[in-house]
Amino acid sequence: MGEKKKGNIVKISVAVLIVAVAVGGFIAFKFYQRFFAPNVTDRETYLYVHSGWDFEDLIASMGQLGIVQDTASFRWAAEKMDYPGRVKAGRYKLEPGTNNRTLINKLGGGFQDPVQLRFANVRLKENFAALLASQLEPDSLAFINLLNSDSVAAKYGFTTQDFFSMFIPNTYEVYWNTSAEGFIDRMATEYNKFWDDGRRAKAASLNLTPSEVSTLAAIVKGEALHVAEMPTIAGLYINRLHRGMLLQADPTVIFAANDFTIRRVLYRHLALDSPYNTYKYTGLPPGPIMMPSIASIDAVLNYQKHDYLYMCAKEDFSGYHNFAVTQAEHNVNARRFQQALNERNIKR
Repeated sequence: MGEKKKGNIVKISVAVLIVAVAVGGFIAFKFYQRFFAPNVTDRETYLYVHSGWDFEDLIASMGQLGIVQDTASFRWAAEKMDYPGRVKAGRYKLEPGTNNRTLINKLGGGFQDPVQLRFANVRLKENFAALLASQLEPDSLAFINLLNSDSVAAKYGFTTQDFFSMFIPNTYEVYWNTSAEGFIDRMATEYNKFWDDGRRAKAASLNLTPSEVSTLAAIVKGEALHVAEMPTIAGLYINRLHRGMLLQADPTVIFAANDFTIRRVLYRHLALDSPYNTYKYTGLPPGPIMMPSIASIDAVLNYQKHDYLYMCAKEDFSGYHNFAVTQAEHNVNARRFQQALNERNIKR
């Protein structure tokens, strides 16, 4: 009986051990599965965590968008890693098949992926605000309120009329959750980098401030379809400025009319009473009529020296211009262009 009892004890011990190993293996498997098994889906490229969100907001968004296959396992792993109390806003790149542990480390550490923010050819502040809101967290109203704020413009040495010249078109790395105020401040830093000593010295040699250079550059950009022509056009307007002549730039009239469908500037447009109408008021407008490009700014700073005072679009509609020194030469060019407009039945 003693030996039989011992044998039973051994069998029971082995059975218990087997059960324990099985339970332990199951627990280890579930632990591994919740931490290390692939969980991120391929449904979304980025996870956007909004400012002010808590953990429950994040979980709700992840579930709605199907960002992970198993939100319960993500929640369990997040709680084990003390993530719920350290949710950080941002735009996070998702890699399909990523496990919970890796994703939580990324989110908890705030290792977000910056936006490659590019802007160019922006006509109005409203357009700019909408573009920014489409790529960054703040809405367009937050941006437009700052762009139209007298106090914000003054903070950086501008007025609301010339504030647009502070934004240099380029591609910038910006975090998605950057505040509207933070973005404006960043652009002020970029502006000061752009307007280095060399560019400022060239502006001073023209007796223009950097803001005035940008205002003129916006007109040059509005006139030029081809970058190669920009220095010539810039030289023409500088000649006019130095002689105290009206700039008579059609793009300023179109801006004053607030009708960007105009293809043919008529006498009724020229009569518009606006400080932006350079057919009516001498000197530069109060601010840029669009966001000037880097090419147009540098075209003004490195303008072509010549005697041209007049220009007219070429009658072949190539986007190039005929330039003239005298009014008589210009009248010939203008008649050719007017005839070409008539032949194409372009009336406005």
